[in-house]
Amino acid sequence: MKKVYFLSDAHLGSRGIPHARNQERRLVSFLDKIKHHASAIFLLGDMFDFWWEYRTVVPRGYTRFLGKLSELTDMGVEVHFFTGNHDLWCDDYLQQECGVVIHSDFLTCEIYGKEFFLSHGDGFEDGDWKFRLLRNLFHCATLQQLFSAIHPRWGVDFGLAWARHSRMKRINGQELPWQGECNEPMVQHSKRYLTAHPNINYFIYGHRHIMLDMSLSQTARMMILGDWITHFSYAVYDGENLRLEQYIEGESQP
Repeated sequence: MKKVYFLSDAHLGSRGIPHARNQERRLVSFLDKIKHHASAIFLLGDMFDFWWEYRTVVPRGYTRFLGKLSELTDMGVEVHFFTGNHDLWCDDYLQQECGVVIHSDFLTCEIYGKEFFLSHGDGFEDGDWKFRLLRNLFHCATLQQLFSAIHPRWGVDFGLAWARHSRMKRINGQELPWQGECNEPMVQHSKRYLTAHPNINYFIYGHRHIMLDMSLSQTARMMILGDWITHFSYAVYDGENLRLEQYIEGESQP
């Protein structure tokens, strides 16, 4: 039985990541390692630090990653791409050119007899009004049309600069550490959703850049996938066990 893989938050192209080229190479190396063992790969958001598709122009770079996605789908591997808060502006380029399936919202699905809830996880910060405001602005169709009128030379540069500013304004450019079960929006959302949908076995999220594997009930678990900046982490499901692991180049096949 082939395996199913989950990863997120590579933020490819980020101007705040000094090892960006090596980071992309390591991600592509991982995808190459698993290509003969995977039935499906779920990319749960923020794979790009900024992604904007003009009608005839896409951002420069990422050729190794995009080429590997195309190779995977050509081989028959399902690749599901979830939009995050950094790369939500996906249109049809990745679908038509690379063969991936785009998801702009959460997904519930059955995998090998178990029920999964999959989401980037950025829409659950109910108490952060600034984040909610920005998220609503970013999703506004009118504002998106206005932004598309800006020449790519300035539009893409602005987006990458904004993303870098967002990262660097945090303390030492680092993500918030674990805030405790009662203060983590994704944990609280999962518990509420599980009450209404007790058939869910696994909740898997990106966004937070922390590695977390916790039990919600006797039949349900929740994972936060970490990232591909410092953790190089992923989850893998073989039909019986779901594990959260880290990729170290040179080790045996994941």
